[in-house]
Amino acid sequence: MDKTLQQFRESINNIDAALVFMLAERFKVTQAVGEYKAKNNLPPADNAREKEQIARLRQLASDANLDPEFSEKFLRFIIDEVIRHHEQIRHDAG
Repeated sequence: MDKTLQQFRESINNIDAALVFMLAERFKVTQAVGEYKAKNNLPPADNAREKEQIARLRQLASDANLDPEFSEKFLRFIIDEVIRHHEQIRHDAG
């Protein structure tokens, strides 16, 4: 394999690893949020918060020259997974 391509791939591998660890950290926090919501009888989803987060992420993506549509799809996937976890926590607590 050509050395330049190998260096690009190593960089991609490092970035992918960082993304996985960042997502793991994010889900640790959202797990705690889900437990808090269940204990305090709060709904698993917060539509106003989701809209704020999507708008914020779209702006960050735009600032970073990343497609805002892609960033919204990515965040929507994460939000949906978090809500599913929160619903499960609520179910398990009830």
